[in-house]
Amino acid sequence: MPPKKKHNEIWRPLYPFRSHYHNVNGFRIHYLDEGRGASILFVHGNPTWSFYWRNLVIPLRKNYRCIAVDHIGCGLSDKPVEKTYPFTLQRRIDDLCELIGRLNMKNITLVAHDWGGAIGMGAACQLPERFSRFVLMNTGAFLSTRCPLRIRACRTPFLGRLAVQGLNAFAVAATKMAISNRKNMTHAVRAGLLAPYNTWTNRLAIYRFVQDIPFSPKHPSYATLLNIEKQLPMFCDKPILLLWGMQDWCFTPDFLKRFLQFFPDAETHRFDDAAHYIVEDIPERVATAIEEFLKNHPAV
Repeated sequence: MPPKKKHNEIWRPLYPFRSHYHNVNGFRIHYLDEGRGASILFVHGNPTWSFYWRNLVIPLRKNYRCIAVDHIGCGLSDKPVEKTYPFTLQRRIDDLCELIGRLNMKNITLVAHDWGGAIGMGAACQLPERFSRFVLMNTGAFLSTRCPLRIRACRTPFLGRLAVQGLNAFAVAATKMAISNRKNMTHAVRAGLLAPYNTWTNRLAIYRFVQDIPFSPKHPSYATLLNIEKQLPMFCDKPILLLWGMQDWCFTPDFLKRFLQFFPDAETHRFDDAAHYIVEDIPERVATAIEEFLKNHPAV
């Protein structure tokens, strides 16, 4: 019998991809580059990483070039220490735009979740000529005062930081509270979602993402997010697919309603049996919806 895998390695068979790296704005960024064809850019949120996209990359890479990025401080990308990296929305947008340019991506289909919506749509606002289709799920790309108390608590300077960075409470809680179908959250999946965030330093980006939620015009990311919001209407004539886990307590159905105000003609799928981690809850149905959307709206 082969030796048993250590618990922290049991996720690796679920992630059968070759790693790629680029130096972007002074740091090494990790990404997947699988398949050939029209480009699909997968942009994750907090506290996930490119592992979150595995069940979409595997079926879609048969017909498309699938690029899934790890933000700086996340996944297998560099983990900067405090004060060496700004951890702001604008910097993450700039990093993504730099990678898009390095890879010469065109006719991009953006697939974004959680913070990936603001980062991905921010990149689209800066490089609109490179984007052709959009798939958004349980995310936001506009200002909002909605924020659950449990997330606000994580923003507190001392106790919040101790919980998020010291105890890994944010990422661990997400493996229980962000999913509806608990059977899908196996030990291997849970280990994979948590694997890059195993030390205080490696969890800095998680805490800084929580800090970067702008509620006041004085916040450094407020103007950036407001600018994205103002530019969203430029994409209303593009093919847009909205996929929503209706049990999400963070990016609730109200966020979906807000997107529909910007994109009233968007193809919309509401999944009553899925929560925030929609791709973990119903991966096959999400993959099928995206495949059908791409076939019905071929890249020009």
